[in-house]
Amino acid sequence: MLFKYNGLSAHEARAKNASWAITYADLITLLLTFFVLLLVILNEEEKHIDRVINKLLNETYVELKKIESDFLKVTRETNGVKLTVSSGRLFNSLEASVLPSALPLLDQIGSIIRVSKLLHVNEDPKYNKFLKTIIKLGKELNVEIRCEGHTDDNSVPEISKFESNWDLSTARALNIVQYISSKSKIPEKQFSAMGYGKFRPVVNIDTVEKTLVAINNANAKNRRVEIYLDAFLKTNILTK
Repeated sequence: MLFKYNGLSAHEARAKNASWAITYADLITLLLTFFVLLLVILNEEEKHIDRVINKLLNETYVELKKIESDFLKVTRETNGVKLTVSSGRLFNSLEASVLPSALPLLDQIGSIIRVSKLLHVNEDPKYNKFLKTIIKLGKELNVEIRCEGHTDDNSVPEISKFESNWDLSTARALNIVQYISSKSKIPEKQFSAMGYGKFRPVVNIDTVEKTLVAINNANAKNRRVEIYLDAFLKTNILTK
C-alpha cells in the first residue's frame, strides 16, 4: 500500500525534506574551496617574499665574502649573514676600545652593507610588487645589524675597569655598533648590541685537551665578535 503525505509519496516527502541538506552541503563545499584557494594564494605570496629576501641577502653575502680573511669569517645563516671577527684583531686584552688597525675592516663591512640592495629596496622599481605584497599583509621589511660580543671563561681581574665578562663583551659590541653606524651613516635604529660574556662559547673548554696550547687555542676562538645582518618581516604597527 502506498501512503501519501500532503499529496506526496513517502519517498517524495523524504526527498523534499532532504533537499536543504544538499544545498547546505554545496555551500559548505564552495566555502571550503574558497578558503583552500585563499590559503594557496597566501602561501604563494609568502614564498615569493621569502625568495626575494633570500636573493637580497645572497647578494650582500657574496659582497661580504670578498673581504673574508684569517680574521674574518663570513657565513650564510637562515635569516641573514654572520660575520665572525677574532677579538684579538679588534681589541687589546681586557679593553673595549677598537684598535686603529681594525678600523679599515669595520669601514669595509659598513660600506658594503650601506650600499646593499637590502637597505635600498624601496628605490628600485623592480621590487614594487614585492613591497606591495608586504604592505597588503600588514608587514614591513626589517633589516637589522646586530653585534654580539663574546669572551673566554677567564675571570676579569680586579684591576680591570670592567666588573665582569658581561660588561666587557657588551662594551665591545656597543663600540663596534657605534663606530659602524657613525662612519657608514646607516641609521642607528637598524643596529643592536649585546654581550654574552663567556656563556656562548664555540669551543667547550671542558672538552679540549688539557694542555696550555689547546686551552689557549680554544680561548682564542671563544673571544670573538659576531656581526649579524638579518632581514625578516615584522608587523607594521601603523597598520594595526
